[in-house]
Amino acid sequence: MTGVTRMTDKDRTETVQLYRIYINAPAEKIWAAITDPEWTGKYGYAMLLDYELKSGGAFRARANEGMLAMGCPEVISDGEVIEADPPHKLVQTWRMTMTPELAAEAYTRLTFDIEPVRGGVCKMTVTHDLAGAPLWAAVLRGDQEASGAGGGWSEVLSGLKTLLETGRQLPFQSGPA
Repeated sequence: MTGVTRMTDKDRTETVQLYRIYINAPAEKIWAAITDPEWTGKYGYAMLLDYELKSGGAFRARANEGMLAMGCPEVISDGEVIEADPPHKLVQTWRMTMTPELAAEAYTRLTFDIEPVRGGVCKMTVTHDLAGAPLWAAVLRGDQEASGAGGGWSEVLSGLKTLLETGRQLPFQSGPA
């Protein structure tokens, strides 16, 4: 194959992570699941996300009980809403503050695009620009899963899809059912 370069994991320099998933749920339900702490505490890392859903509005993620028991700070992530167009698009900044090393990294830009496609199914595209945040990028790629940091965006989105389509959590994702 001409013009294609194969990169090894040690050569990774990408800063934008893109994930696309199809979910058998209406856009309004997906929107609620990504913005309402009643939902966000049930999948992925089970963080309780608080949004002021307007341009310039505040974003913060609160630690769940398990995270607090491990010594995490109460607010483990913060940022600002850049654009909120319910139930289709959310753009925000995001900085992980769980550890001093992560808190020292740059704010990242996270975009959720939700698009109804057909038959009650929506396509959700997650674009996370992680320029200036290599440690956080590694976690979100799932590179730290073996050390207990979870499977990153792939795990979060798998949990979201499972919860919305079946009403059940993945067995290893904690949070109130």
